[in-house]
Amino acid sequence: MQNLPELKSYLSVPKNIVITSHRNPDGDAIGSSLGLYHYLMKFGHSVRVVFPSEYPHFLAWMKAADEILIYDIDPERADEYLQKADIVFCLDYNSLDRVDKMGETIGALKEAKIAMIDHHLYPDIRADYSISETTASSTSELIFDFIQMLGDLAHLDPIIGECLFTGILTDTGSFKYATSAKLFRIVAHLLEIGVDDDKLQDLIFNSMDKKSLRLLGHCLWNRMEIIEEFKTGIIHLTKEDYETFDIQRGDTEGIVNFLLKLKNVKFAAFVTEQPTIVKISLRSKGDFSVQEIAKKHFKGGGHKNASGGASFTGLKSTLRKLKEILPNYKEQLNA
Repeated sequence: MQNLPELKSYLSVPKNIVITSHRNPDGDAIGSSLGLYHYLMKFGHSVRVVFPSEYPHFLAWMKAADEILIYDIDPERADEYLQKADIVFCLDYNSLDRVDKMGETIGALKEAKIAMIDHHLYPDIRADYSISETTASSTSELIFDFIQMLGDLAHLDPIIGECLFTGILTDTGSFKYATSAKLFRIVAHLLEIGVDDDKLQDLIFNSMDKKSLRLLGHCLWNRMEIIEEFKTGIIHLTKEDYETFDIQRGDTEGIVNFLLKLKNVKFAAFVTEQPTIVKISLRSKGDFSVQEIAKKHFKGGGHKNASGGASFTGLKSTLRKLKEILPNYKEQLNA
């Protein structure tokens, strides 16, 4: 980590700390943030977690999730905490545009230290302290590394462990990608300190309601398109779908991964029509990288096997563009 001894000394006395993560927080965003929150609270710090937007309802069981402040709901209070902060942690994002208006406040801070811990490509935050490791499975893995670097693994308890395990589990798709021998050693440590993996698997993956299951059925029966020539699967949702199924934040989590269950699908895209933007989630198998597609064509980014982007040209135009670029990747997809 950049300037770790200095940061360790800085945190040796209680500080006002704000932990932030990206818009539309996923399991890794909330897992890494709450894991760090519970760790820092052990040392007498005043700690707040602030997200730009709400987190998925299926993660509401996590301890202290109900204390997370949402910028979209209470921007004045969020700005107050940020402006009083001695240090702001930026977790699971490396560019201030990932936190929207909240990024303007963070970027304007004069006195506060900035610490970035992230695993995405092309960091673009001027941080006083940083861990930027693109080979890591998740930011939750890096929070474990951070605690270990500080020599504090003895303070890592089951509550912190549950948070980090949740982030790792969701960002690796239940250990389907971005894994390593190091990661499994970390997971083994979390189990050894008392994390109940069966309980967490059940809480995270077996908590769907009837609406979400019907939505999944709709996606697979009415909105799935397989383009065999390019080993590609696409699912899209319209604004009308969002109204019909009353889709809320988190309801579409993981749907894109169902496309990769097909033997001959190597590239999966989930395209959703939002009120002012079209969002694109991309997944892949093996060595085919979706990160390049997200960055080059949809102003996004991410990892080799999991990336995302956006379009402002409408749903039909976005779907057409996605299909038009496939021939450029035919050789890689059929390798």
